[in-house]
Amino acid sequence: MKRILSFYSLALLMLTGTARAQQGLENIIVEKYYISDTNDVAVNATGGILPVGSVTYRVFVDMLPNYIFQSAYGDPNHECRFETTTLFFNNEDRGAIHPTFNFNYCKDNTVMLDSWLSVGAACNGHIGVLKGDDDGVGTVVNVDNVLQNQDPDMGIPLTQQDGMVAGTPEPVVTVGIGTEIMVFDAQNDGTNGPVFSTNNGAWASLNGSMGADSALNRVLIAQITTDGDFSFKLNIQIRNQSTFGVENYVADNAVGNEVVFPGLTYSSLNSGIHEDNMVNNSFGIFPVPAHDRVTLAYSTTANAKTAVYTVYDLLGNQVAEQDLGNIQGTGKTTLDVSGLAPGIYMVSLNVNGQILTRKLIKY
Repeated sequence: MKRILSFYSLALLMLTGTARAQQGLENIIVEKYYISDTNDVAVNATGGILPVGSVTYRVFVDMLPNYIFQSAYGDPNHECRFETTTLFFNNEDRGAIHPTFNFNYCKDNTVMLDSWLSVGAACNGHIGVLKGDDDGVGTVVNVDNVLQNQDPDMGIPLTQQDGMVAGTPEPVVTVGIGTEIMVFDAQNDGTNGPVFSTNNGAWASLNGSMGADSALNRVLIAQITTDGDFSFKLNIQIRNQSTFGVENYVADNAVGNEVVFPGLTYSSLNSGIHEDNMVNNSFGIFPVPAHDRVTLAYSTTANAKTAVYTVYDLLGNQVAEQDLGNIQGTGKTTLDVSGLAPGIYMVSLNVNGQILTRKLIKY
């Protein structure tokens, strides 16, 4: 009973405004941060055994400017879940359930690959950013000569851009989460997975978190390393700083003012989210809002064997789909939305299994 009351006390505290028309969440971005190789086993005795081929994933909440991230949560209607088919990797030297280690320890062994939950931090005094958004200044130089892999499947090597910029990240507050979070503590003894799950808890930023670049506004909420298949279901709460309107996005089963957002469900077997730095695909929608027709503009650096767009309503129901065939370079296509009722929709573009999501507002 105490945990239930604590979780809903947090919910009431954070619901400081009336829920408005949901429109602040742009995307959920999953970045392949690093892939371990045989060189990395040299520090297993210090950092903990890191299986070769382990992938470090970073999860970012991508919001419109002037929005803040408030929490990721599970409640009785919506499970919050991280899962792997093997185990999570935890650094045994400086690892913890949140990235609270000092920046000077990032140069040691596999500290930078620890699994944790965050509300923006990559370590103490540094904010996590996509490697592609990093300016390359102050890149960590590993003293153990590991984390040197340059596999193109993980995009930019950590030796060039480490995905961290100096700043003052907000601290993590956990409410209603108990021993289940210990799967991310500094051990690899078999209790480090394969599931983190809560139906009555949250990790949160009481002051709200913005991205290091307020225009891009991408907040790092988790880093997970595993050599297994990785998946998650998330639910998040964000807030508009001007209107104080609180917006809740869920993976499924929307209730009341909640909005189903497809990107909150992910599987590495069928990458349903933009995995940044891999294939630099992008797309946009205009005009917004739209009436009878809307233009979908895309850009891709790879020859797309499959390119399909799908339109979902806010309950997660598919309302339209079209196969665009093979696309390459830049182009655009026109969508007929005259048959859709006025409201907010999510449009997902699947290019070779890489999915990017954008909002469509119909009036």
